[in-house]
Amino acid sequence: MSNLIIRPDPPTAPQRTPAVPAVPALRQAAPVPALPNTARRDRRAVTNIIPMAEDRPQRKLRSGLFSVLDIGSTKIVCLIGKGEPDGSLRVLGHGWRRSHGVRCGGIVDLKEAEAAIRAAVGQAEDMATLRKDEIFINLSCGHPESRHLNIRWPIGGREIGDADMRRITTEGRMRALTEGRSAIHTLPLDYAVDETQGVPDPRGHLCDHLSARMHVIDANTTALRNVEAVLSRVDLTIAGMVSAPLASGLAVLNEEERDLGVTVVDMGGGTTSIAVFSEGRLIHTASIPIGGQHITRDIAHGLSTSIDNAERLKTMHGSAEISSGDDQEMVLVQLIGDNDHHYVRIPRSRIVSIIHPRVEETLEMVNDRLEMAGLGPAADGRVVLTGGGSLLEGIGPMAARVLNRRVRLGHPRHIHGLPENPATWPMFATSAGLLAWAAGAGDALNDTGISDVRPTGLFRRFVDFIRDRV
Repeated sequence: MSNLIIRPDPPTAPQRTPAVPAVPALRQAAPVPALPNTARRDRRAVTNIIPMAEDRPQRKLRSGLFSVLDIGSTKIVCLIGKGEPDGSLRVLGHGWRRSHGVRCGGIVDLKEAEAAIRAAVGQAEDMATLRKDEIFINLSCGHPESRHLNIRWPIGGREIGDADMRRITTEGRMRALTEGRSAIHTLPLDYAVDETQGVPDPRGHLCDHLSARMHVIDANTTALRNVEAVLSRVDLTIAGMVSAPLASGLAVLNEEERDLGVTVVDMGGGTTSIAVFSEGRLIHTASIPIGGQHITRDIAHGLSTSIDNAERLKTMHGSAEISSGDDQEMVLVQLIGDNDHHYVRIPRSRIVSIIHPRVEETLEMVNDRLEMAGLGPAADGRVVLTGGGSLLEGIGPMAARVLNRRVRLGHPRHIHGLPENPATWPMFATSAGLLAWAAGAGDALNDTGISDVRPTGLFRRFVDFIRDRV
């Protein structure tokens, strides 16, 4: 998510329905911060580089209430919501705070991260008038990596059942284990029954061997334990962990796009993450340690201004491409130094000249990562930009030029109750995708319906291990 200036509004009393008594939250909520001013962005050309026809949700979501937490480098977002009968999502409570103690998606200060998480979760609980102690979170820490494994499992001529599907997934997770790394997702890409390739759901088939090609996403174990430790201080347990680019893809894509092939580029504050979908599956993820914070720091350094002022300049006057008239448009900049009221006027083109190379570098790195992945035609489809960084003016045409692909701006789909201005909704792509995953939208990536949620707790992990092995 892009690093944006957040100025809190005066505290207001949360609105509650009289018939529903408020549940005291364990976490104290703070005043709701205002979303950044987006009036300047009306002239963006990126809004729909390639328009997407409106589609309707098709999959039935799981019932119940779900709580999700997006731990980003620039802001922390908590959503509490549920699935609707028509397949859409509804947010009942939301909370968000400027991120503290988090860098490049990883927790670097436990106390500061705890305070920010407590405030965001408490605000969402207060708004929803309920408390959820289990929460789904995003995986963006621990240097996540994506790789493929080929698994072969003996069946012995009998019929393949659910237990065999669980066993081959568990076997993939066990083989993926490396020292200091933990597997988060073990997603099937395709199955083979003996010599028959391309079987979408092998259950019910008779065979001697079941083979599967698995997509494994893992991360540094220590970084994951730090996240778990912080959440335990806030009286929260992890119900599930979801790769951040996977969550963003669930939020902004439809099933047809995932089937034809598409690359999601989530431009966050500390990182830019990539997710490639093809034939309805997630086939590759990657993360680049460059985001909106780096652009802000470039502006602050180049203009000798504060980080907050640099963020305001980026938000209100920034662009990825220089346009006619930028030399004539003057911008007031407050300089840092002994005199707090020292201002200068500079042409807008100077700000753009600082932003342009950093954005171009980021997109070139995205292109390099896609080429290095060796995905072939699967990575040649359209690109969907999302995240706070995608709101930068001019970034769509630049991405289309650098990536040599069709580009559109992606915002969360089929969700009601997100904060305020829809123009800022790409900032909430990951959190909206987490809510979709919690409600069962991620089942579309695994047609067999075998859940890929990691067991939590030592006893549950032991029981599940014995069940899958016996």
